[in-house]
Amino acid sequence: MGERATGGSSRREFLKRSAQVAAVSALASGIPRVHAAESNTIQLALIGCGGRGTGAVGDAIQANVVPIKLVAMADVFEDRLRGSYAQLSKRYPDNVEVPPERQFIGLDAYKHAMDCLRPGDVAIFASPPAFRWVHLKYAIEKGINVFMEKPVTVDGPSTRRMLELAKEVDAKNLKVGVGLMVRHCRGRQQLHERIRSGEIGDIIAMRAYRMGGVSATCGKPEGMPELLFQIRRFHSFLWSGGGVFSDYYIHQIDECSWMKGAWPVQAHALGGRHYRETGIDQNFDTYSVEYTYPDGTKLFFFGRNMNGCHNEFASYVHGTKGAAIVSTSAHYPGRVRTFNGHLFSKEQLIWAFPQPEPNPYVMEWVDLLQAIVNDEKYNEVERGAIASLVTVMGRMAAHMGRIVTFDEALNHPHELCPYVDQLTPDSPAPVRLRPDGTYPVPMPGIITDREYPEA
Repeated sequence: MGERATGGSSRREFLKRSAQVAAVSALASGIPRVHAAESNTIQLALIGCGGRGTGAVGDAIQANVVPIKLVAMADVFEDRLRGSYAQLSKRYPDNVEVPPERQFIGLDAYKHAMDCLRPGDVAIFASPPAFRWVHLKYAIEKGINVFMEKPVTVDGPSTRRMLELAKEVDAKNLKVGVGLMVRHCRGRQQLHERIRSGEIGDIIAMRAYRMGGVSATCGKPEGMPELLFQIRRFHSFLWSGGGVFSDYYIHQIDECSWMKGAWPVQAHALGGRHYRETGIDQNFDTYSVEYTYPDGTKLFFFGRNMNGCHNEFASYVHGTKGAAIVSTSAHYPGRVRTFNGHLFSKEQLIWAFPQPEPNPYVMEWVDLLQAIVNDEKYNEVERGAIASLVTVMGRMAAHMGRIVTFDEALNHPHELCPYVDQLTPDSPAPVRLRPDGTYPVPMPGIITDREYPEA
């Protein structure tokens, strides 16, 4: 794995000089590439080897800021680690060096993987969000930089804990990126500047949609301990992943709040289960949320997971002089545009970001790695935690059937899994099957002080 650095500052200077040389070389040739000795390499540990974690390793490599080497991997499930390793080692053979002794399985595998890193290397957290604060705490203790996927919290108590950890990140001068990659989209950055400069006037309303087919249903666990089943199917359970609402909808809620330049102060929502007879998960099929910002401006968010219905994946901003498209049909490409009216017609088009546009999944790694090699302040923990919390606020409003404020969501006492840092394979699952073979689901208007009844 290469020699350990004898001094953090000298290693950073070496990385910085090498990155600058690589950048000049790439510009001269027209081809982005880097060449450096092993001591210049930033090592990665992948913790959570599903599709997004596997993709994050590729994004880091493609950033071409400094040489990258994956040296350790960890997951609760062996098949996911093996599949990820096979995919990455085949696609990036020069960047993957993870022998069996650095492949770790289990709930404590994250520690072993990070123990393989040097201070200043990077750990990738792509396991279920419930474990995010646990993993970040250990990384801070080890002096390791972090890239962690969104959402970073699933309830108020874990958000408060994450906000405290954000202060520790700054105190140790660590760099932490959060996977809200839209904020690193070059087109959306320009759109943000145009909106803030008044190109479409004052924002009067925003609307966003994440509508697709059935997702995150699950049947009864078979051949697997209940706890591991709920970790494996984390989109289906509120404690482990925040459900489809937190994991899917956070992007649109965050990007609209970014364009607005504020966080919402309350949420008024509704939702329901319609076609989940074959699923025993905790999700609703539909969600509709009215978010209110400090000046009274509204964001109307619509989420749906049903087959055979109209699908839409988009975000829009409406102003006093015109409108803007923040997302067109996916996170990437955004194809952002501004208009001098609200019809989104070619005749009303003011500006469009040129295509093709840089991939924001790679750009977020470019920004993080450049901050590491240049030793610049880079801490997205607080922003990621607040984005996660305002998403939780909308979810709570729908599940409890009443208005929920930002302060209530932040200070709510119900922690969905207060002992997540103490879980072992033999631990009881945080959510239990009821006698009828289903899991507790939200009961708006009946259970109004928490998101679902006790099992």
